[in-house]
Amino acid sequence: MTKKEKANFIIKKLEEIYPEVTIPLLHKDPFTLLVSVLLSAQCTDKRVNQISPLLFARADSPEKMIRLKMEEIENIIRPCGLAPAKSKAIWNLSKIIIEKHRGNVPQSLIELEELPGVGHKTASVVLIQAFGKNAFPVDTHIHRLATRWGLTSGKNVIQTETDCKKFFPEMLWKKLHLQIIYFGREFCRARGHQIEKCPICNVVGKRG
Repeated sequence: MTKKEKANFIIKKLEEIYPEVTIPLLHKDPFTLLVSVLLSAQCTDKRVNQISPLLFARADSPEKMIRLKMEEIENIIRPCGLAPAKSKAIWNLSKIIIEKHRGNVPQSLIELEELPGVGHKTASVVLIQAFGKNAFPVDTHIHRLATRWGLTSGKNVIQTETDCKKFFPEMLWKKLHLQIIYFGREFCRARGHQIEKCPICNVVGKRG
C-alpha cells in the first residue's frame, strides 16, 4: 500500500470505530481548555478531569486565577504532577492574558506558544478545539501510531505533524486527531501491542 492508500484506509476504519468523538478533557471555554491541556502533561485525562473542577470552582477565568496565590493553585493541582511548575505557568499565563490580550485567550499559534507552559501541542489543541483553526496536534499516541503505520519516519513530533498533515485532509484534522488518540489507547498501546489483533496495524502496520 502507498502512504496515501494507508491514510485512506485509516480514515475509513477510524470512522467506523469512532463515528463520534469529543475532547476528553472537561472544559467550558478556551481558558479552561487551555488550563486543562496544560495540566494533562505527564498526567492522565481521567486524573485531570477529577482535579480541574476543583480548580475551576475557585477560578475559571484569568481574572479569578490571579486572585489565588500560586501555592493555592499548587495545592489543588498536586495530584496531576509537576505541580510547582504547572501552578506557576497557570498563574503567569493568566496574568499575561489579562495584560496583553484583554482577558481573552489568544487565537494565534505564535501568541499561544508565548504563554508560560504552553508548547506547540497544547497551543495546537486550543487552536483547533476552542477556535476551529487549522491544526493537527500530535501527542505521544499519534506519534507512535503514525510511525507504526509507516506514515512518518518517527524522528520527532514536528516531522510527524508535517507528514500527517500531508496525508490526511485538512477538513478531517479536528476529528481525526482525537480518533487516533482514542484508537491508540484502546487498540494500539505502547506496550503489549499485538499486531494481529489491531484493526489497523494488521492491515497497514508493522511490529513494534
